[in-house]
Amino acid sequence: MYTDSAQRRWVEFAEIDNARDLGGLPVISGGTTRFGVVYRSSTPQQLSEADLGLLVGRLGLRTVVDLRNPDEAEREGHGRLVGTAVRLVNLPVRKADQAEANPAELVPGGHEDDLIGLYRDLLTGSTASMVSAVRLIADVDHHSVVFHCAAGKDRTGIMAAMLLDAVGVPAEAIAADYGLTAERMERIRTRLDALPSYHGLPPLSTGILAVHPEVIVDFLTDLHSTHGGADQWLLANGLTTDELTRLREVLIDR
Repeated sequence: MYTDSAQRRWVEFAEIDNARDLGGLPVISGGTTRFGVVYRSSTPQQLSEADLGLLVGRLGLRTVVDLRNPDEAEREGHGRLVGTAVRLVNLPVRKADQAEANPAELVPGGHEDDLIGLYRDLLTGSTASMVSAVRLIADVDHHSVVFHCAAGKDRTGIMAAMLLDAVGVPAEAIAADYGLTAERMERIRTRLDALPSYHGLPPLSTGILAVHPEVIVDFLTDLHSTHGGADQWLLANGLTTDELTRLREVLIDR
């Protein structure tokens, strides 16, 4: 149902493995999410000169939201983005008690219940980061925006789920977008396992490298039953009604 727009949403880079536009997804109230506003990605730290040209040129990149831990971001850096006019903002998505952790060890079993529990814990521990990221994305002066973690699956997946649910994208479409990462996971693993912060990743489809779209459906079902959905969670944690309205205006193409 959502595969027709998937090819259009992928953005192909030489040295960034998992980047796609969050445009083209259906909105329950009508219309689709707008292309060219916000992108999700794996780490862009190894981007080539051509990749940088694509980002700041055709994609009009102004802001990068880095969801990695501060120590992780400092160790791995931002590559050629440093020294450009692109604004780099670190808004870590992490557990409340997590100062530093090896991503390879976060979900040893990789079972669905493990991932759902991890995502709940990451959301609980990242209230300020989530609200700040949504507030930034709602401001057209920061567009276009790329948000990323390491693989572009878990921390990035939660951010995408919260953002898309808040503007009314159905859970099945959000989960389908999350599931697209499986197409790039072999490339992602090869790249990350060679970097100091991520060495020792588990085999494909296990542990933190498992991609189960139903995890996002269950995560969002729990979010709606507990908090009333991402919009209500954001409003309860500091986002204003005007900011939520602006978010919907900039992300929905009717």
